[in-house]
Amino acid sequence: MRTNFLLISMLILRAALWAQTDAPVVQTLPTALQQKVQFLNPEYLVYTPSGSSNANLPLLIFLHGAGGVGQDIQQIKGRPSDIWRGIAKFDKGPCLIVAPQCLKAAKGERGIWTAEDLNLLLAHLKATLPVDERRIYLSGISMSGYGTWAWGAHDPQHFAAIAPIVGGIGRESAKAVTPDFDQWAASLAQIPVYAFVGARDTTVPPERSERMIAAIIKAGGKHAKLKVYPEEGHGAGRVVVADRDYYDWLFAQGRAPSPRF
Repeated sequence: MRTNFLLISMLILRAALWAQTDAPVVQTLPTALQQKVQFLNPEYLVYTPSGSSNANLPLLIFLHGAGGVGQDIQQIKGRPSDIWRGIAKFDKGPCLIVAPQCLKAAKGERGIWTAEDLNLLLAHLKATLPVDERRIYLSGISMSGYGTWAWGAHDPQHFAAIAPIVGGIGRESAKAVTPDFDQWAASLAQIPVYAFVGARDTTVPPERSERMIAAIIKAGGKHAKLKVYPEEGHGAGRVVVADRDYYDWLFAQGRAPSPRF
């Protein structure tokens, strides 16, 4: 009885030490960076556990879909808040979540996630947050599923793992295929990838993720897999972020420490 009491007390204390809140903090890129990014809202959301120690923490960068494009940072907090609660529910914290926002347009072009913008953001996050650089994760839904594929392929060295959800693999439209498909596959073969799709998705064909995962494996990827939800369409994201499998897999990944000379 005493052992059970102590165990329960420890779990309660652990939860209290990194209490979750659905109210993220709004941070702003410094002026110098604002002048360099093309499609990023200078404001971004940061979810931080309260009462954490000085230890570096895993970081999940979560990119929003097309419905979040704009310049009202509060309009994108729904899905990251769902994930924040999932992290608490499945006991995967403490960690950080950062959710940036893509502008509708800038410099005469349609807004889209670009590796150039996101690399500037990530460098800033590493300089200002207690980030464990061996455990940086990338995920996103729909338009941001594309952003996850694209950024992960452009800069795989940043990430412990990526998890694109109902994501396309071409910049021009939801059903497009990047001309750099083979290069993407070779690059993504270097990191763990778990893609999620709805079998009934008519917006972004699930075949796009199926094709990408198959190409990654063909290119030598040892840690690439796909999960298909048979009864779901393009709205499968709401199921994914409530699925223990998403959290168990993602937070189990980690990069090897850098060698010391």
